[in-house]
Amino acid sequence: MLKSRTLKAALLSTAAVMTFTACASEPENDGGTNNAPADNAENTENTDADTEEPADNEEGGEGNAAEDVEAEEAGDDELVISTLSDIEALDPHGSNDVPSSTVQEPIYETLLSQSEEMELEPLLATEWEATEDNVWSFTLREDVTFHNGDEFNAEAVKATFDRVLDEEVASQRAFLYEMVEEVVVVDDYTVEFHTEFPFAPLPSHLAHSGGAIMSPTVIEEDYAQMEDGGQPGDYINENPVGTGYFEFSEWNPGSEVVLTRNDDYWGEAAGVESVVFRVSPEDLTRIGELETGAADIIFPVSPSDMDRVEDMENASLYTQESLSLSYIGFNMQKEPFDDARVRQAVSMAINKDDLLEGVLEGTGTPAVGPIGENVFGYSDAVEGLEYDPEQAQELLAEAGYEDGFETTIWTNDNRERMDVAELVQAQLSAIGVTAEIEVLEWGAYLDSTAEGEHDMFILGWVTVTGDADYGMYALFHSSQQGAAGNRSFMENAELDQLLDDARQETDEAAREDLYEQAMEILVEEAPMLYLYHTDYLVGLSDDVEGFWKHPNGLYQLQDVTKN
Repeated sequence: MLKSRTLKAALLSTAAVMTFTACASEPENDGGTNNAPADNAENTENTDADTEEPADNEEGGEGNAAEDVEAEEAGDDELVISTLSDIEALDPHGSNDVPSSTVQEPIYETLLSQSEEMELEPLLATEWEATEDNVWSFTLREDVTFHNGDEFNAEAVKATFDRVLDEEVASQRAFLYEMVEEVVVVDDYTVEFHTEFPFAPLPSHLAHSGGAIMSPTVIEEDYAQMEDGGQPGDYINENPVGTGYFEFSEWNPGSEVVLTRNDDYWGEAAGVESVVFRVSPEDLTRIGELETGAADIIFPVSPSDMDRVEDMENASLYTQESLSLSYIGFNMQKEPFDDARVRQAVSMAINKDDLLEGVLEGTGTPAVGPIGENVFGYSDAVEGLEYDPEQAQELLAEAGYEDGFETTIWTNDNRERMDVAELVQAQLSAIGVTAEIEVLEWGAYLDSTAEGEHDMFILGWVTVTGDADYGMYALFHSSQQGAAGNRSFMENAELDQLLDDARQETDEAAREDLYEQAMEILVEEAPMLYLYHTDYLVGLSDDVEGFWKHPNGLYQLQDVTKN
């Protein structure tokens, strides 16, 4: 699916001089989403997000000159993807950011997958059903082997999920499966998931990249290194072994990851012999690589560079609606953001239309809450906090900050986020709030926000599963504070109960009602300033066919060929 369009450019408004305090000038390990933690980052953007997505879907970097590009043109059988951020890990249990998930996706496979329309489809499992309220049964493929020759079977599935739930491993993705009490091997190709309570979204969670099935031998070796004093994932990060259509070749941190085609793949073989994920933190360098043919795919494309890509003779702009949220989080454990009136005031002081036109040039939609209309659990009956600087000043006065206050806005070195920070800084000054912008290196950014050292921070989160459980539980449940996703350090007993109840409810209408109530609380409590839901902007060489980007942020590379 290729969508290309030209959008009218909008001017970035400025009203104040921005002060940057650079905590790291040339990052070697920039983040990828939403939060999320972009995930996500699925959470980052996320870190993820998988910002983490955490989310995160995290991204960073600002452009220099395209003329600096000197790389050779990519070969016909080699796909070069020039991307903003390096990965955090090749262990799918040891990261929750979109750049890592993007590289992991062709190496590993999950039991189920999701189509572009978020419909569940078979992958390593051919059939699945809920045999009891709290038991899901999966029938597995019988013709699959891992890259190292290990047989894929029910024991491999059990070993994988036993590891992600192992407290000693301390996986950032354990929250996805913490309701699983036991994985039961019924026979070689039948496995059951027994849950603590009925959990309707489990199949969607099993389609998440955090459920990537790993070689049992590699898992055993990783545990052996842990016994010798190593850290979880040390062995797996050097020896990632899955069943995917590409297999690991090499990782040069800060530079590139190289994968080669799995010629023994159980399904249709990949269309190119190798794929190189090249780290190019600077926007205009990526643009130059696409122009010269040194890269076949570049991501992200800054909205301000859309016209340049569309005007290229050898490339075009690919756009994809996403499941991502961009947000500014507040540290609810630190003054003045421990007061809901202050959080509401900051939210009401920001004109999101200015952000959408000035930064995104129209390539997004304003966010009411943490999830958008394409996510199950979204309710259009919930009204967000409207732009109202006069009301914002009244709220600040009620909270005891009639003369405003000083604070900081953290971001990583992502051009879009730095532009957002500048606009927010300018608009906050209109209500007496003085905000200093600090730009951090990606790894330090994730670590410091997980420890709660921030005031305000910009991140993203991708609701990878398309279900509100993923878009709310990790970001706001009190049990998920810190690296798991809740970097606002929200703690609300009523919200916790609603999210717990929604997880256990099997009736869809009842679940929707619970999430509507949760959204009402999240608007009122304002743990974050919900900015916008973005479109993914990708630069795509005309030589590339068969590429598409999933709404969850992951590249789909199996069918890619080059002319």
